[in-house]
Amino acid sequence: MSLMISELYDALKEAGATEDKARAAASAVAQREDRFDKIEIKLTIMEGKIDLLKWMIGFNLAFSMAVVWKVFT
Repeated sequence: MSLMISELYDALKEAGATEDKARAAASAVAQREDRFDKIEIKLTIMEGKIDLLKWMIGFNLAFSMAVVWKVFT
C-alpha cells in the first residue's frame, strides 16, 4: 500500500507537475516521514530501557553499599 501526502500532491499538481511525478514525489515524502516515525518510536523504547537500567544500577549500588557497611561496622 502506497502512502501519499495529499496536500503535497495537490500543490505539485497546481505548480504544473505531471500526474506521475506529483504522485511519486508525494509518496516518497510520505515514506520518508514513516521511516522517521519508526525511528522515533524505537528511540522512545530505548529511552525507557535506559531509565530502567539506571534504576537497577542505583538499587544495586545502594544494596552493595549496605552490605559493605554491614561487613565493616
